[in-house]
Amino acid sequence: MKRYTTYKNSGIDWIREIPEHWEVRKLGNLLSPISIKNHPDLPLLSITREEGIILRDVDDNTSNHNYIPDDLSNYKMIRKGQFGMNKMKAWQGSYGVSEYDGIVSPAYFIFKFSDKVDTSFFHIAIRSSLYVSFFGSASDGVRIGQWDLNRDRMKSIPFIFPPLSEQVAIAEFLDEKTGKIDEAIRIKEREIELLKERRQILIQEVVTGKKVWNPATGTWTPPERTKDSGIDWIGEIPEDWEVRKVKHILRFTNGLTITKANLQERGVKCISYGEIHSKYGFELDPEIHPLKCVSEEYLKTNPNSLLEKGNFVFADTSEDLEGSGNFTYLKTEEKVFAGYHTIIGRPIDQFEPRIIAYIFDSNKFRNQIRKKMKGVKVYSITQSILKNLLVWIPTKDEQNNMVSYLDEICKKIDDLIALKEEEIEKLKEYKTVLIDAAVTGKMKVMKNEGVKE
Repeated sequence: MKRYTTYKNSGIDWIREIPEHWEVRKLGNLLSPISIKNHPDLPLLSITREEGIILRDVDDNTSNHNYIPDDLSNYKMIRKGQFGMNKMKAWQGSYGVSEYDGIVSPAYFIFKFSDKVDTSFFHIAIRSSLYVSFFGSASDGVRIGQWDLNRDRMKSIPFIFPPLSEQVAIAEFLDEKTGKIDEAIRIKEREIELLKERRQILIQEVVTGKKVWNPATGTWTPPERTKDSGIDWIGEIPEDWEVRKVKHILRFTNGLTITKANLQERGVKCISYGEIHSKYGFELDPEIHPLKCVSEEYLKTNPNSLLEKGNFVFADTSEDLEGSGNFTYLKTEEKVFAGYHTIIGRPIDQFEPRIIAYIFDSNKFRNQIRKKMKGVKVYSITQSILKNLLVWIPTKDEQNNMVSYLDEICKKIDDLIALKEEEIEKLKEYKTVLIDAAVTGKMKVMKNEGVKE
């Protein structure tokens, strides 16, 4: 990677040197605020951290929780090539140059460029990791996630300004290179989805009895004898399996009736609905889960909310339908409370909790929950719903074989997924380094020549 011939001190600690012929400008000299309203017929836009300015899907109630008023005449107009910013989330990078003519919230800042600049270069540069922290230091507030950008301090944010021809060259170079990186990331993300689908198919084959362990051949094969489960969507099951309602295998109680304010750093560990998700699998291991605690006084006043080894904990609230029915079970003897928005399921019979967990995690079981869930932005599950779900139970002799097999194949797939995720993170890191180096002059990019080697 070749550098420019001569450099000078930029006067900015985090940038240090820049090419001799580049400038350091203030955003206040590059941007002029504008506020034009009364264009309610233009498309409604959103300003996001992930993608900058995008067309807003007004029919999708799940993608944006902000209320859309009937009267949009007060919304601000932004033209293609102008710079827009969510001033409450600028510290997160929620800003960018618009590719559309449209309208945005009246609370947002809109700017036109007061000097000639390549808008593609400006968009890429200002959204790079190097600049985002400046908007944090120019924002005020105590409410998490809602820091108000101070416009006067924003005007003083420095911006590295190459000659226009180099801006164009850098933008074209980065557009090509980051496009290839993004495509590589998309391919790996798709590979992860296919691995997850494969994992689910393998689990479903075993937990629904489509394949059973055949000791004579030492393989998993279709069962020799089956019976009608009596339930259309379950279909045939192995002859010695049975179908029960969940209320006949688990006894339910609620978790602690507390709020986040009751949580503390010391005491008895406590798992609330927010910690029940796929990141940690369906085993609750207090040594792995980063759990908060509650006072030991709860041991005296709320013993029914204390978990025992093998107890299940369901999240009674989910922000998306796919997450409905999220659960975990305690795999250790450690004292752990079930916290707010949770439902405890205590086994009535002796069975291997991990095979029940595999069944609970299968699409066939979760689909029961999804069909019964109610909600728009938040989905809730009740004890009544859980009690009346159907579950198919293998014999006790089969349960250990099923767990061993599923654990083995899931580990192989999970290891592959972890490898793909690591590769994605490395690609993202490379993309960040590439952008930062190009927009600050640490690498030399010339028009139609890419990076000079």
